[in-house]
Amino acid sequence: MTAATYRVGIGEWGNSLRVFLGGDRLMWLVLPAFAFFLIFFVFPVLSMLALSFNKAVPGVINFQPDLTLANFERFFNRAIYYEAAIRSIGLATLVAAITLVIGYPLAYLIAKTEHPGRNTFLMILVLTAMQLDIVIRLYGMMVLMGDKGLVNAALLRWGVIEKPLPLMYNFFGVVVGLVQFGLPFMVLSLIGIVRGIHPSLEEAARSLGANRWTTFWRITFPLSMPGILAGSLLVFAISMSSYVIPALMGGWKVMVLPIHIFQQNSELGNWQFGASISVILFLSSMLAVLVYQRYAIKTAGGVRA
Repeated sequence: MTAATYRVGIGEWGNSLRVFLGGDRLMWLVLPAFAFFLIFFVFPVLSMLALSFNKAVPGVINFQPDLTLANFERFFNRAIYYEAAIRSIGLATLVAAITLVIGYPLAYLIAKTEHPGRNTFLMILVLTAMQLDIVIRLYGMMVLMGDKGLVNAALLRWGVIEKPLPLMYNFFGVVVGLVQFGLPFMVLSLIGIVRGIHPSLEEAARSLGANRWTTFWRITFPLSMPGILAGSLLVFAISMSSYVIPALMGGWKVMVLPIHIFQQNSELGNWQFGASISVILFLSSMLAVLVYQRYAIKTAGGVRA
């Protein structure tokens, strides 16, 4: 082999290496996030799934090769558990609907506000609610909504009611707490989508004789559907997996799946049955994601694979 041939071969190999590294350069940027996702999400979920098929032995966490469906049979054979699943899904759906009704007008106002100062002020109002820890916010709501809280005290003083209203330690209190927690996520999901709707589309509808209300329902609302679905899914997932809010605002009286998981793992040490409840909670959330994806494709006019 001559020196010229050797140099040509080395050059071609170097070019191929540069093309390979250049073409996959983005993959190197993704690797840290992928490794984090794999270690702190995939492995724990798989471990939880494997543990759920073990026989329930209090205090034992290690996986055993003997597999059984006894934990899942126990879940579906006892009303207290499958009713908690139904309650969790219904609660999350209700909270998502309420946050959409409350959050859409605010998101629309922020998206359509062109004055920088006003827009910044409105965004600060939304983001301020996310700066405080959820426990601190909940204790503030307990001061506001308790039997001797500010709301009941004011109504009693004004003679509107004769006894305190049951605003806490019930289903209503949990709904209020979850709505308060999930509302900023809904608003932030909608702002970008509504802002991305070109004004010329609304102007065209108005020029053809449509009033503001018709323009909103026929043009703006359908085009903002991706943000509505994304925000609803995010709030639904947060509400489904919330433990602190049902525990504090519900006073352990509104039994949802996260509370059962806490009781089985932390109080009873029954990690196997707690893992089975966690798997059911996870599958319920994944089912919501699949329904969202199907509906999003249909709404966007895409073709299902």
